[in-house]
Amino acid sequence: MLNLFILADFLYFPKDKSEYIPAVISFTIFFIGAILAMRYFIVVSKKEAEKAKELEEKILQQPTQKEQ
Repeated sequence: MLNLFILADFLYFPKDKSEYIPAVISFTIFFIGAILAMRYFIVVSKKEAEKAKELEEKILQQPTQKEQ
């Protein structure tokens, strides 16, 4: 019960809704940044996977010393 009263002090709902505008703008900027970062990581990961696959194929195509 005491926790409810302590947490209630941190809640603030302004009567003037224009105070939400800066929060919405900053949220939008960070959300778009997070999406762009995620897309960047996906693209880089795919490129690295292709490089690893090419390297694996190259290694498997080389004859071993026992076969020679």
